[in-house]
Amino acid sequence: MEDLLKLKGKNIVVMGVANERSIAWGVAKSLFEVGANVIFTYRKERSLAKLEKALDSNGLAAKMIVQCDVNEDESIQQAFATIGEQLGTIHGLVHSVAFAHAEDLHNDFVETTRSGYAFAQDSSAYSLVATAREARKYMTDGGSIITMSYLGAERVLDGYNVMGVAKAALEASMRYLANDLGKDAIRVNAISAGAVRTLSAKGVPSFNTILGQIEEKAPLKRNITNEEVAKMSIAMLSDLSSGVTGEVIYVDAGYHIMG
Repeated sequence: MEDLLKLKGKNIVVMGVANERSIAWGVAKSLFEVGANVIFTYRKERSLAKLEKALDSNGLAAKMIVQCDVNEDESIQQAFATIGEQLGTIHGLVHSVAFAHAEDLHNDFVETTRSGYAFAQDSSAYSLVATAREARKYMTDGGSIITMSYLGAERVLDGYNVMGVAKAALEASMRYLANDLGKDAIRVNAISAGAVRTLSAKGVPSFNTILGQIEEKAPLKRNITNEEVAKMSIAMLSDLSSGVTGEVIYVDAGYHIMG
């Protein structure tokens, strides 16, 4: 399988590990398993402490850990310059970053503030554009960029509100980036994961209701696991998906196909 994946020794940047339950951490663990060099970015010291704890408890060693605030262009530029200067080439990027103010998730969407709307878009959608622009400079051998989306990008889901709009912008941005970067042999795709019990999911008021609906309506009659999202992420980062770009790949037990 490693021969098919061709990820052994490749430099993959993972952004957005919040804790050991996060989707980004699941992807990172799978990358370690296939022999990739995993480079982590973190936003604040609190996130760094959690990341280091997760690495220690699992007996894993990151290739690099770099501070990066996705709301600041200078921070993104410095982070990728540091990675590029030390490693030379970046082969893949996992963008698993999304933020919105709690009140903009709990209030009706019509009550979204101007600043809250702008913050969600900047953090959750524009951050992909900004990071792809910087990563591109060091993806000289081509490669793959994946971002994490959710069904709320195309359907109204109670409690998802401003984040759903941000995810819709994220998916559109992914397609335009795929068009721009294709000439550099860089593929850009999104993975729309089903409901997974992550820290961020707790911020969605209707989350437990959604879990029950999926078990009832999804073709597979169950919810998906973090590991299943990670396995698809590995496929999308690897040569197994060499002809795929600009796509939203659903890992949701088929829930999105149901009316």
